[in-house]
Amino acid sequence: VQLQASGGGSVQPGGSLRLSCAASGFNFDNYAIGWFRQAPGKEREGVSCISSSAETTYYENVVKGRFTISRDNAKNTLYLQMDNLKPEDTAVYSCAASERVQCSPNYFRNIYGMDYWGKGTLVTVSS
Repeated sequence: VQLQASGGGSVQPGGSLRLSCAASGFNFDNYAIGWFRQAPGKEREGVSCISSSAETTYYENVVKGRFTISRDNAKNTLYLQMDNLKPEDTAVYSCAASERVQCSPNYFRNIYGMDYWGKGTLVTVSS
């Protein structure tokens, strides 16, 4: 089982990045999946999640209107399009999948309900 995030990098404020999370070893399309992030010296926080069928999405207020989550179940891949990036978006971004926890505001409060975690990718927003 593997979740591998990629696509991070350094970008100026106002710029864009697209993150990917490639899944293998489990039935990806049976799982809700989401993005978490952890900034240096701060606690991990939720960013966005998407239901197994992609019918439901949820965004934390700090990214709403700037980030777009999507998934391609045929490719077993999760995406996060990040636009209008701000310095406070600087963090390591990780993906986490759950078969039981549904995508909702509570998704990020059910850390122990996550079945699989991926290694993160660093996003740095700086001028």
